[in-house]
Amino acid sequence: MSEKKIPDQYLNIKKRYKSLFTAVGNLGKVVRQLGPMDEKTAHLIQLAASVAIRSEGAVHSHTRQALESGAKPEEIYHTIILLTSTIGFPTVSAALSWADDVIKG
Repeated sequence: MSEKKIPDQYLNIKKRYKSLFTAVGNLGKVVRQLGPMDEKTAHLIQLAASVAIRSEGAVHSHTRQALESGAKPEEIYHTIILLTSTIGFPTVSAALSWADDVIKG
């Protein structure tokens, strides 16, 4: 797995809008604590949503966060391929390549 690489654009926006990123970060923590799911499962669900909206950056982010939360690469790939009959093979194929960007570096 590659070292943690956060996109420069993300870091620039985070620096420019500190209070927004604090609020968004706090929101993420609060919603994960509201229910019984563990952090790994929450990130896998967020990964699936990221794939469904075709957000390459969010797929990178949630792949990275899922791995940090203990997910195995096979769980990430399974999360993505489970979506094939719902969102279609071309989108799933693209998402697998985005996950590979993080998993394989």
